[in-house]
Amino acid sequence: MYPKPAALVGAMVKGRPNFMTIANCGIVGYDPPVVSVSSHRGHYTNAGIRSMKTFSVNIPSAGMAALTDFCGLYSGRKVDKSGLFEVYYGGLKTAPLIAQCPISLECRLVRTLKLHEEEVFLGEIVAIWADPKCMTGGRPDIKKADPIIYSTSDKKYFRIGREIGRAYSIGKRKKAAARKKGK
Repeated sequence: MYPKPAALVGAMVKGRPNFMTIANCGIVGYDPPVVSVSSHRGHYTNAGIRSMKTFSVNIPSAGMAALTDFCGLYSGRKVDKSGLFEVYYGGLKTAPLIAQCPISLECRLVRTLKLHEEEVFLGEIVAIWADPKCMTGGRPDIKKADPIIYSTSDKKYFRIGREIGRAYSIGKRKKAAARKKGK
């Protein structure tokens, strides 16, 4: 499945914030809101998620592509990534959030699934943090957030393209055409 977001997942590991780049994540529930993050079992950040039972999902902007890629290239076992970003904490106090990211999700671990060599972390989103500069009408604006999109087939990063239509709207023309055709 693609496109995928290039997200920076944060967790406290051995008393320090650590971040890994993940493309396998997404919303899996709305009431309560739940996000999934899938990662190889051996990833250093996973240990922090398991022990602290909290994590963050930070959506970097395109201007953060090099740092985002860096976090995916180097393990926290070998490189201290705690100083790469301005880190802050929300109500959970143990899920490191990245101030430079336009949107960040603060999550409480609700379940861990083991699938072959992967761990899938399901986290209830307890808070959403958004840079006011990335908001339009009180909601996050995808164009202003300028998220990084990852293409797995060619291993490249992209930006969001142009709008093609309004969701829950452009399909109504098809319904009207189908009705006309059926008469």
